[in-house]
Amino acid sequence: MRKAMVILWPSFIVGGVAEVLFFTAFDPMDLHLFGQPVGLSRLAAYSVGFLFFWALAAASSALTCFLQRTSREINR
Repeated sequence: MRKAMVILWPSFIVGGVAEVLFFTAFDPMDLHLFGQPVGLSRLAAYSVGFLFFWALAAASSALTCFLQRTSREINR
């Protein structure tokens, strides 16, 4: 449980900051995916964007925790 919180809490903060920075520069109504408008409401675009940025930051934090293991932990 502790390891999950070490990964998820910082990634939550980073996801929120990344969303603010991204949507400060880009309007959700102007986003296109494969040449087609995304077709989501603003709230849906903000929600999906936050979950995407949170997942990306969580993956980064999890990889850091994975690579931080000592040789004793790996060879158990």
